Amino acid sequence: MDDSPTTDFGYRDVPRAEKANLVRDVFASAAPKYDVMNDVMSLGIHRIWKRIFVNAIGASPRETLLDLAGGTGDIAFLALQRGAGRVILSDINPAMLAVAEKRALDRGITERLSVLAVDAEHIPLPDRSVEKISIAFGLRNCTDKDAVLREARRVLRPGGRFHCLEFSQLEIAALEPLYEAWSFKALPALGQRIAGDAESYRYLAESIRMFPDQESLAAMMREAGLERVQYRNLSGGIVAIHTGWRL
Repeated sequence: MDDSPTTDFGYRDVPRAEKANLVRDVFASAAPKYDVMNDVMSLGIHRIWKRIFVNAIGASPRETLLDLAGGTGDIAFLALQRGAGRVILSDINPAMLAVAEKRALDRGITERLSVLAVDAEHIPLPDRSVEKISIAFGLRNCTDKDAVLREARRVLRPGGRFHCLEFSQLEIAALEPLYEAWSFKALPALGQRIAGDAESYRYLAESIRMFPDQESLAAMMREAGLERVQYRNLSGGIVAIHTGWRL
């Protein structure tokens, strides 16, 4: 466990108690244009990553999926379309959940969807209560990532599986200069132009660089008690899917 009084907020060190509020402010600012900016930031590729991720989750009609840090609902909606029996869409940020709820109403898919405002470090669900857990592009924004992983294992039923989609370490060295320029020059400029907010998108780029690499995250999952941990790189390691079982 990390006993440090500070933690990273992008490239800044901030008191641990302040990070959740800082992250909440970032996503409250980003929420109105978040879906548009996701397309811009990833050149639309995030849609492919998310489809691959939901296919890997494979939630069945008999299973409940808890989607942590679910934001505006992309993973939850895809999982319902792919046949998940029930999805609990959770996020710490009410502004993001408000967008998700409007999208769900517009799609007419509220029947099997529950919405829960929750910090992923403290999940208000009983032990061994869900079959599948997902978190997509959210773990890096959590203050205590180890606590999130422990909580995920706690609420999984035996035989249940945890799935994480997150930015990771690029494995193609020749692309690094282009990736850096896109992240730290283009994205803040686009954030300012489209959403009127350069700083939030600068933070998002910094948070990606501060996140553990593929092997480090796998080790953290094992330390939290998850077993048969594996990962799969997508787009040369720009993102990775990590999975682990509660056995």
